[in-house]
Amino acid sequence: MMKGMNIVNMSFKVGQTMTVVGVAKPDATNFAVNIGLDQQNITMHINPRFNAHGDENAVVCNSYEGGNWCEEHREGGFPFQQGEEFKILIEFTPDEFVVTLSDGSTIHFRNRLGAEKYSFISFDGEARITSFEIK
Repeated sequence: MMKGMNIVNMSFKVGQTMTVVGVAKPDATNFAVNIGLDQQNITMHINPRFNAHGDENAVVCNSYEGGNWCEEHREGGFPFQQGEEFKILIEFTPDEFVVTLSDGSTIHFRNRLGAEKYSFISFDGEARITSFEIK
């Protein structure tokens, strides 16, 4: 499933914030940030879509459990521009992920797998990640 950059055995725990900075390719249709236990169990899939899967200028969140996609969730703005830098902040609370986009809009996405720590993070699609930090 994941064709981009995978990070394994790096803890992302309740109380921490992940900051992802990157640049969407000039002709990008979409890209994704994934957080989970492994490739088959993704608790948080953030998928900004410029024009993909029937969506235009939408951020779609979802989970992937045991080889199956769950119910899609759409919330927040769409501050992404093709060929431009973006910044995504993901705060991990006990119950949910609070995602803050660069326009200040937020997405609240329930921690569907319920773990307090995830060690699989991946980036996929048409964006180049320039900075990644967990604090």
